[in-house]
Amino acid sequence: MNVQPMRGVLAPVTTPFKADLSPDADKLVRQCRWLLSQDCGLAVFGTNSEANSMSVEEKIELLDALVDAGLDTSRMMPGTGASALTDTVRLTAHAVKRGVAGVLMLPPFYYKGVSDEGLFRSFAEVIERVGDPRLRVYLYHIPPVAQVPISLDLIERLIKAYPDTVVGIKDSSGDWNNTKAMLDRFPGWGVFAGNENFLLQTLQHGGVGCISATCNVNAGAISRLFREWQSPEAERLQAECDEVRRTISQFPMIPALKATIADFSGDSEWARLRPPLVELSADQRQALKAELAKRNFRMPELATANA
Repeated sequence: MNVQPMRGVLAPVTTPFKADLSPDADKLVRQCRWLLSQDCGLAVFGTNSEANSMSVEEKIELLDALVDAGLDTSRMMPGTGASALTDTVRLTAHAVKRGVAGVLMLPPFYYKGVSDEGLFRSFAEVIERVGDPRLRVYLYHIPPVAQVPISLDLIERLIKAYPDTVVGIKDSSGDWNNTKAMLDRFPGWGVFAGNENFLLQTLQHGGVGCISATCNVNAGAISRLFREWQSPEAERLQAECDEVRRTISQFPMIPALKATIADFSGDSEWARLRPPLVELSADQRQALKAELAKRNFRMPELATANA
């Protein structure tokens, strides 16, 4: 057994859709290859992947396409958490069999106000049913969306029960105090910031990286910050990453990411979303493009990668 802990910068990779709204596996492979070229890992089937608008079967097919294309599975952390226990087990087991380094696991998120006991039983049941020593679970704490938080006490209980399996977390609470509480309580554990605004602070306090929406478009700069966080340039690099995120965050995030990829790749189909999400309006798209141009924003070699 030699499953290395994951570190670095990962993108919850946006999912391209064809005109019939089916996932476009070929386009996803090309995009993931570009992200890897920017030193960015692949958290496919994350929130910004429109993952909960896709079926388990679609995700399995897409993951198979990525692995079969020869992409580096040591940089893959697919999202596998679902409301249905059996869906989570099926996708998680398949991901482990395909050799991914870890899975990012939402709690079951339909029922609200559930207890830590119920959440522990859910995560434990998945781990036991998958029954594979290669499984590495990164919990996904995103209460602004899921409305089902993962408490520090629950984390501690899971680590004690499954020390070799529950190896980290993505904290998308948007609250630095919560991230720091995780870092302080679980030193040496795999805490990822939920966006790059907290990347430098997270690394300074012993964290391992970030998994962020805007890595989809600003992967190179964010990855550079990860590599150079101890350099004299770190504060400047952090400020530059923050500025790009502020610019994109003025607009609905997933449509803005896809519009940006469409503009810089020269492929208009990248702007397509699966309902209930909708594309940016023409005015919004033009405004976003203008704001990014003011900042001399670039996505190097993207057009070539998508050709």
